Amino acid sequence: MSTAILTGQPVPGSSLEGDLRSLGFDVRIASGTAEAGTLLAGVPAGQRVAVVDARFVGHVHALRLGLTDPRFPLSAIPGAVTAQPAGRQALIRAMAREDSAVTAERAGGTTLVDSLADRVVAALDADGADVHRPELGSLVATVPGDPQTRNEARQAVAAVDDEAVRLKSAVKARDGFFTTYFISPYSRYIARWCARRGLTPNQVTTASLLTALIAAACAATGTRGGFVAAGALLIASFVLDCTDGQLARYSLQYSTLGAWLDATFDRAKEYAYYAGLALGAARGGDDVWALALGAMVLQTCRHVVDFSFNEANHDATANTSPTAALSDKLDSVGWTVWVRRMIVLPIGERWAMIAVLTAVTTPRITFYALLVGCAFAATYTTAGRVLRSLTRKARRTDRAAQALADLADSGPLAQALTGPLKHAARRLPGFTAPAVALTGGLAVVATAVLTGFGGPWTTVAACGYVLTSALAVARPLKGALDWLVPPFLRAAEYGTVLALAADADVNGALPAAYGLVAAVAYHHYDTVYRIRGNAGASPRWLVRAIGGHEGRTLVVAALAALLTALQFTVALTVLAVAVALVVLVESIRFWASAGAPAVHDEGETA
Repeated sequence: MSTAILTGQPVPGSSLEGDLRSLGFDVRIASGTAEAGTLLAGVPAGQRVAVVDARFVGHVHALRLGLTDPRFPLSAIPGAVTAQPAGRQALIRAMAREDSAVTAERAGGTTLVDSLADRVVAALDADGADVHRPELGSLVATVPGDPQTRNEARQAVAAVDDEAVRLKSAVKARDGFFTTYFISPYSRYIARWCARRGLTPNQVTTASLLTALIAAACAATGTRGGFVAAGALLIASFVLDCTDGQLARYSLQYSTLGAWLDATFDRAKEYAYYAGLALGAARGGDDVWALALGAMVLQTCRHVVDFSFNEANHDATANTSPTAALSDKLDSVGWTVWVRRMIVLPIGERWAMIAVLTAVTTPRITFYALLVGCAFAATYTTAGRVLRSLTRKARRTDRAAQALADLADSGPLAQALTGPLKHAARRLPGFTAPAVALTGGLAVVATAVLTGFGGPWTTVAACGYVLTSALAVARPLKGALDWLVPPFLRAAEYGTVLALAADADVNGALPAAYGLVAAVAYHHYDTVYRIRGNAGASPRWLVRAIGGHEGRTLVVAALAALLTALQFTVALTVLAVAVALVVLVESIRFWASAGAPAVHDEGETA
């Protein structure tokens, strides 16, 4: 339930009260500031409350954007201000101040004509409150001061199609070529259809997941008909994936549960589909589990590059990079924008490619194309970000350094060594952290590849990896290229598991490794979205419980040295199940809690 307090004298013929009721508000009338303050104090603490000038003229969707978005404690448009429970005290203080100001000004003989809602917003700004002001574009929201201005405002409202603007704003302003031209032109109407039937974004998200899982099951049949059906269903799943976000923006239905679903289901769908392709190929006598795992590793590492770079530069200042200036200049040339968005193989282009290749070729060819395309995209984007980082003049903040340290996912072994290594780390050049992380990672992966399964050498290399990992994070990650540390660590851990499972050369080893990497990758994605929501990283007990990246790498290497190939496969399976259970239980607990952030990703950058 929400309550709207209309202040001032209602205007004859105005539909404002009905508009507010259509948005779910219980409307109460206040003749002046004092009565508005009294009504505000009487609204139950758990409700949203809005203060709206009775003279307001504007589109219903302007009111919807300004007064019903659940992501912001305080929000305002001209003539209206709203507060959720978290912002109620700030609104009450601002209202009390305005009540005192009105009393004083009236005592001095001053006649007030300003909108009370706008005066309250000004008081909130003066108090330093964070008031969200949505972009209205062509939508009208104003408080006319005389009949002529009111008539002009009403004409302006009539000249703009409220529903057309709402539909257009449901689509992300920045998206990939395939999504923009082949999905969004009709998925927005599906979103509106869902909204009018009371469906929620979470229900559509779940439908998208189920569709993708059915697609994976079709691919697992290994038949041509199954592959064709899988490709078609994967596209259908992506249409629903676009629809859920458009429905959330269309109807402003944001929630913490939706944040968790949105943050995890895309990866679950894609990686389940990879597994389905591998199972289908196996039915035809072709073992492509190594390619499936390689595709998952590459795609996850690409995302870690994106996340780390963005967090490192989240609040950086003084960006004077000529590379960034060149990118901005290219953005002014229309066709280059689409080319650059396509070659990074975003989710729309990637899923379209996978769907088509699944239907007309084989799983092996599909994975080859996916690996080549993602490798090229990763090289292109990473090279550009390295150039930006080397040529920019900026100081990274403590927040950015902490975010990179959290993304590193260092466990108890690395944490125990960082203290003794801090002094040595201070003496090394600024580029040491990524160089050390890369060297240690390459050493353990190369050893696993070159020495084969069994023997002590990979374990020795893993011990060295523990040391280099600790040295890489021994000092704050504020260097120009320190954002490369987390992706280097991800590649080392995942690459070691892939190499040892492939070296085991027994049935079940690679699927078990696939399950372990999927569970760990889920933990890493979960950490990213917690950081994006300003909720901090995963709790330290969780990181310690699952060993950290260096602990897991050492354990897998030791298992390969101590066990037979069949025993190693069983051990990997047990480890994968254990990690998955721990991270999923904690993740569900966090995202279902009242304090979880309403994070809504506006689309992956790769």
